[in-house]
Amino acid sequence: MKKKTTIYDIAKELNITVSTVSRALSGFPAISEATREAVIATAKKLNYSPNRLASALKSGKTYIIGVIVPSVQAHFFASIIHSIEEGLKDSGYRVILYQSNESVENEINGVKTLLEAQVDGIIASMSLETEDVSHFAEIIKQNKPLVIFDRVNINLNVPTVTLNDFKAGYMATQYLIEKGYKNIAFITTIHQIKIFSDRLEGYKKALRDNNLAVLEENIILGGLSIKDGRFGASKLMRLQNKPDAIIAGDDFTALGVIKKLKEIDETPPKIGVIGFANEGFSAYITPNLSTIDQHPNQMGSECAKMFLKMIQQENPYQNIQHIVLDPTLVERQSTGSSI
Repeated sequence: MKKKTTIYDIAKELNITVSTVSRALSGFPAISEATREAVIATAKKLNYSPNRLASALKSGKTYIIGVIVPSVQAHFFASIIHSIEEGLKDSGYRVILYQSNESVENEINGVKTLLEAQVDGIIASMSLETEDVSHFAEIIKQNKPLVIFDRVNINLNVPTVTLNDFKAGYMATQYLIEKGYKNIAFITTIHQIKIFSDRLEGYKKALRDNNLAVLEENIILGGLSIKDGRFGASKLMRLQNKPDAIIAGDDFTALGVIKKLKEIDETPPKIGVIGFANEGFSAYITPNLSTIDQHPNQMGSECAKMFLKMIQQENPYQNIQHIVLDPTLVERQSTGSSI
């Protein structure tokens, strides 16, 4: 079995002291540029990789952060992860990713696993099933930074990065009304997650502000998926007073709505459809999908900034911030707009 290269091997190769090698690799300012370059070149030649465990024991930091998301299949979450990694890389942090797959049990295991891996902090978005947030309390108890984004819980007093989801729901509804739609339905999750309930409340407020009735039969509570979109659209189209537009809880649900409407010859914009998240596919389906952009890149960047600020403080929670981003409407064919 091949022996792992150590700093002693690099020192022997260059005929310099071990302490000089250590200082050169850690960026110690007193080391000359020529020596530093020679050490780095030799380290690469000998396939040297630093002992992160030893470094962690010395500094008290692993320079690893855990990120928990419901799913990486959604472009929204994938974009956030990418932006978090970009925002942290210059500070030397690496990311360990954990998917809850919308399961609170998986989420609990994820928190436990990441803490056992000695991560320096966790950035997370909660699963649809999450109601009890006591598993996140252990992170706070260990005085490690916890940042929650997108899906938050009011019972958890930690820094957050979210979208103004009430405004997003209002914006989507008001836009449809201005496009001439009057009987607008809403398909969303049955789970009491703040971002989805805020969107629903925004929808209701926009209807009332325009003297339009809020009809309970027009609100479908179920899941968020292509299958749920198809089911919801089918149920709505069987109503005696069927809606002329449908707001879907996310773009995947909206895709299911469009598929079902095309099957029954009610192809949008005949029945207007709008989603949330501006997923990658939304611009390429036929008709392409109007949606609300939630700015995932900015959300991920703000999460990284917040974590780096918290990690520098003796008490990460001494100045708790709540960053709220504004949604942006993306108009496309599913609501009668040109490409």
